[in-house]
Amino acid sequence: MNTTGTIDHPLTHDPRKQAPMKPSTGEPTGSATPDFTSTGANDSRQNRTREMQLIPEALARAHMHARIHEAEQERRAMRLVTARRMQRRAERASLRARRALAMAVMQ
Repeated sequence: MNTTGTIDHPLTHDPRKQAPMKPSTGEPTGSATPDFTSTGANDSRQNRTREMQLIPEALARAHMHARIHEAEQERRAMRLVTARRMQRRAERASLRARRALAMAVMQ
């Protein structure tokens, strides 16, 4: 798709006619690479400007991905701690019930 313009001044405001924002397969997530061809110094300068403007978005996206991953790990750890605590509580209740039953049978 051959589009010119920058983020601030796009050629068209119709999102279907603009270059799609999709992650590239050959580079790390968050890299701003063009998925269209351009010719001429002016187009190259505008595309470079677009890439430069997309870098903070890519960095923010990578940062949010890391934070979400970290939060999920913390939630998993908290669930494991809670499950172990509940297991110990259930084992203690089971022992109390056995002792109560043994005391009832002995009398």
